[in-house]
Amino acid sequence: MNRGKLLKRLADGALQNVSFADMVNLAEGFGFRLQRVSGSHHIFAHPDLTQLLNLQEVKGEAKPYQIKQLLRLVERYNLTLED
Repeated sequence: MNRGKLLKRLADGALQNVSFADMVNLAEGFGFRLQRVSGSHHIFAHPDLTQLLNLQEVKGEAKPYQIKQLLRLVERYNLTLED
């Protein structure tokens, strides 16, 4: 899914049924890079932040509370979406 469309959908509160691959793509669009994988936990780091982002895949989808965490980081640190 297009990053901009996905971000708008998430901002509107539709946090269910979000593809894990789309979430990884969105996180990477905000500058996060996969640092390591530990079991089902995909740990992402951002070069300008000390906080890490944890995403887990469950049946091909991202967990809604982890989507909220990404949105809070984006808002708190005023991150911009790259093309």
